[in-house]
Amino acid sequence: MGDFREGEIVHAKVLRVTDSMVILEFGFKSEGAVPLDEFKDRDGLEPGQEVEVLLESLEDDDGIVVLSKKKADFLRVWEKIREAHEADEPVEGMLARKIKGGVTVDIMGVDAFLPGSQIALRRVPNIDDLLGQTFEFKIIKLNKRRRNIVVSRRVILEGERERKRETLVKELLVGQVREGVVKNITDFGAFIDLGGL
Repeated sequence: MGDFREGEIVHAKVLRVTDSMVILEFGFKSEGAVPLDEFKDRDGLEPGQEVEVLLESLEDDDGIVVLSKKKADFLRVWEKIREAHEADEPVEGMLARKIKGGVTVDIMGVDAFLPGSQIALRRVPNIDDLLGQTFEFKIIKLNKRRRNIVVSRRVILEGERERKRETLVKELLVGQVREGVVKNITDFGAFIDLGGL
């Protein structure tokens, strides 16, 4: 039996899966249990499978070992997310489910919040059409203590639009003929979209 410290990530082996819990053995005198809903791939869980879990408590008030798969996943991924945020680099994520005020985004197995205003450049009429799709996101807010990650797709799209605009402006010449889409007609002229400008 090894030395175990609360707050560390341990390797455990699945002993059995019940309707609500996953019973694990990790070399301690007693088994530990993790709620089944903490596992993303519930159907793929089988006895003997190895998983990483966070050892929250060696004994709670009932003498039970408290483990968390979700918190272990969060800690593993947190460092990568923090580094991307500090380096101002985008991260890839999948739009998982619609929630109040926005969408939950799965980034490397960790949930992040995408506010509705940050999904696209304009309001998205049906967010359900985007669920399950993968996009690049910019991390705009990070709070480890509250396990809060807020991301934006809009910032990425604005950057792409600005780069297209700069490229187009460099290519434009006086007297040049270009194709475009008329966006609006006014008394003093017309607004034409030249592909980003």
